[in-house]
Amino acid sequence: MNDNVNEIYHGFSEVILKSLEPNSIDCSIWSPPYHLGKDYEKGQTFEEWKEMLRTVIDLHNRVLKPGKFMIINIADILCFPDKNMPKIQLSNPGKHKIKLTKEEILAVKEKNPDFNRHQLAAHFECSEQTIDRRLNGNNIRGGKYATQTRVELVGGDLQKFAQDSGLFLYDRKIWKKDASWQNSKWTSNTYKGVDEFEYLYIFWKPGEATINKKKLTQQEWVEWGSRAIWEFPSVRKNKEHEAMFPIELPRRCIQLYTEENDVVLDPFMGSGTTAMAAIELGRHYIGIEKEKKYYELALKNIQQKKEAMKQLKLTY
Repeated sequence: MNDNVNEIYHGFSEVILKSLEPNSIDCSIWSPPYHLGKDYEKGQTFEEWKEMLRTVIDLHNRVLKPGKFMIINIADILCFPDKNMPKIQLSNPGKHKIKLTKEEILAVKEKNPDFNRHQLAAHFECSEQTIDRRLNGNNIRGGKYATQTRVELVGGDLQKFAQDSGLFLYDRKIWKKDASWQNSKWTSNTYKGVDEFEYLYIFWKPGEATINKKKLTQQEWVEWGSRAIWEFPSVRKNKEHEAMFPIELPRRCIQLYTEENDVVLDPFMGSGTTAMAAIELGRHYIGIEKEKKYYELALKNIQQKKEAMKQLKLTY
């Protein structure tokens, strides 16, 4: 076991993972930054983001014990601004305030070939912009000056990075969370589905894994232990951190893939949720967090969890 268990480290995972003892981690549970342009991601290109992931995954082969698991929670479809993306034109007639079609304008132009857009606007009693939009189809999502949204699948990249490092995909689960609100910008002018689930990719380091059916109750096995879809709410208010996952997510992973006193790693610790779940279930933890304010937040939350658990033991 690492001599430095039950510690949170401030710094980059790509660096600190190199200092952990080889073959000392029983399970790694983490959710990386999603490359959505949040404050802690600014200045990082998509390729740099993938290289960061590749490096962190590669270092897991060194620190994981044989037969143990690395679990990555991520939205498989990432959506982020890309100024090089072509402008997406999305006509939405149902939202037109003026029920005017391109065909109607062209019919008038055929009878009046000399009409310019000012005259056409006067004829139809609408704005010149309406005439321009109907004729030229410049209904660009977000506005003609807006940076477009790029959509990218990343599950295949994770599998490749893991397999290149000697880790193999063991399973994939779906976390069904709260659906995005229906009137969000993402769903107001598109055929794209409402965001309502994320994936858990489970990778295995070659070695003998132990199956212990006694660590869950029969009801837990039936309700979620043996199920591919886990359903529980997401964090309703991310007041302390911009992208928190609910404690139920690491709690289930820790129950299913570890034993008491095992060491659980989270290289993107954030607000400390994985460590708090580990404490609750009698496991040790190691966390890494590069943002100073979130490192300090994790320390505070973990201390509060320790005090709460101590009080619970005294009560019972």
